[in-house]
Amino acid sequence: MRIPHALKLRAAVEARRVLDEVSGVASVVVATPDGFEIASVARRDVEPARIAAMASSIAAIGAVVSQEAGLGRCTCITVATDNGFALVSPVHNGETALVVNVIADADAVLAQAMYRTAACVQALEAPQL
Repeated sequence: MRIPHALKLRAAVEARRVLDEVSGVASVVVATPDGFEIASVARRDVEPARIAAMASSIAAIGAVVSQEAGLGRCTCITVATDNGFALVSPVHNGETALVVNVIADADAVLAQAMYRTAACVQALEAPQL
């Protein structure tokens, strides 16, 4: 899948904004739906390529579940854990699709992370001028 260079740059900027603006976010990885990292930032040691691959699978599962349940388009999947959470959000930018994955520690506020991640998705879905 060929991702336009301008979209990669925008993904890197948006990933950085999520990391900088939400306390407790440990990493942000933007990937293609087939699991290839196009941008990532992190406060701790993570493997963006592995996160990208898993996030794409989670996004695909979320799409199927929401379709089977008749809930419309999947906009976010939350994976809650003992030590934090992960948000996986699909992005639809014309013919290009992406997946934003935000990993946060337990001290992060879920609502803040969801709000900022949704803003990131919206920015990546906006047409370029």
